[in-house]
Amino acid sequence: MTSHDDDATAVEALVELLDLEKIDENIYRGQNEKNRPGRLFGGQVAAQSLVAAGRTVDGPPPHSLHGYFLRAGDPAVPVVYTVDRIRDGRSFTTRRVVAQQHGKAIFNMAVSFHAAEESYVHQFEMPEAPDPETMPSWSEHMQKAVGRMPEDFRKWASTHKRPIETRYQNAPTFIGGEPHDGPSLVWMRARAPLADDPFLHQCILTYASDFSLVDSIVQPHGRGGELGPLMTASLDHAVWFHRAARIDEWLFYYQDSPAAFGARGLARGSIYTRDGVLAASVAQEALMRPVKQPEDRSQ
Repeated sequence: MTSHDDDATAVEALVELLDLEKIDENIYRGQNEKNRPGRLFGGQVAAQSLVAAGRTVDGPPPHSLHGYFLRAGDPAVPVVYTVDRIRDGRSFTTRRVVAQQHGKAIFNMAVSFHAAEESYVHQFEMPEAPDPETMPSWSEHMQKAVGRMPEDFRKWASTHKRPIETRYQNAPTFIGGEPHDGPSLVWMRARAPLADDPFLHQCILTYASDFSLVDSIVQPHGRGGELGPLMTASLDHAVWFHRAARIDEWLFYYQDSPAAFGARGLARGSIYTRDGVLAASVAQEALMRPVKQPEDRSQ
């Protein structure tokens, strides 16, 4: 199988992952990424929640979503999504989605849908960024970081074909990147063409938007800073969709972290098309808790 075929297979698997099974009115079941170590990827749960909400809306596209991660997800167990049809209005439609495993909520999300209207227009200009072709590939970063990754993650990452191609200016700290100041600059796109379905592109954009936000909070300090190794977890996730964008074309993801305090940090992201159109804004708060090390009793 050629590399091109591998890319298409990985993207097809992601599309299938988002094709939820309807098990009753307003109730859906989603499968998980295979063989993923640790807990469920938050971007998967957020994207599947958006799919569940969209299945109950006829017409307007989503303009925003706000979700809270409540418990760590179990990769070995399917996720059940229940949709509450809170409001169907002439301009706005609102849904609430609760994701459950083992009879307990692991994630809840509010999604708002808005019919297109004429409006005033402005946006922040896209920051300067290197072209994606000039930035290191994921595999190049991985090759340099092999000896600094946890064994279970290294094995999974070396065999897992990522459906989203990412180009990081600096290696992420979760694969051994060094601490550094300043914003995170990332290019991303699906590895193979997708259908001309704007909602599908929004769902996969939601999936991809969770890749590196936590790392933008961690990077000023590093994974093993002065207070010791870090335990991190996403606490919430929000996306505002401004313009339609294709996730199978290069998108520039500019991220920064304005503050961290009380074992929590905030990350912000702006997602631009390659020609400078601001397509979406993202925000996430994450737990960033130093892990206490046992005292040295050898002396």
